[in-house]
Amino acid sequence: MTSVIFHLAIPINNIETARDFYVDGLGCEVGRESRHAMILNLYGHQLVAHMTSDPLVPQKGIYPRHFGLIFPRESEWEQMLHRAIDNQLMFYEQPKHRFPGQLTEHRTFFLQDPFYNLMEMKFYRHADAIFGGRELAEVGDR
Repeated sequence: MTSVIFHLAIPINNIETARDFYVDGLGCEVGRESRHAMILNLYGHQLVAHMTSDPLVPQKGIYPRHFGLIFPRESEWEQMLHRAIDNQLMFYEQPKHRFPGQLTEHRTFFLQDPFYNLMEMKFYRHADAIFGGRELAEVGDR
């Protein structure tokens, strides 16, 4: 391993339903799997879907909790958008263009998995905005 890999664990209540969404829908690859959890390769990052018997409830908005991917090229973001549409994944927020003409300009959409986990897919027009732009106060739409 030559670079740091992000790891995130999410709750699910059905392994096959998770496979349908993350593998068939998003294109993740399955690593190890048991009846309690499934390790997924999400664009080179480790996403672990853990079974829970706790009630899973919808969120009341995208804040404070969601996760996602930032695509380096707009064409890759568009490919993910078309993949989501083609696989009839549930959109929590439709594609939109945020902060046009600003350093933080980006395209985004949100998906909701069958367990109410929210995923944001982004493409920044200016890569410097991913971690830069500290002089700007805008973070999100609140």
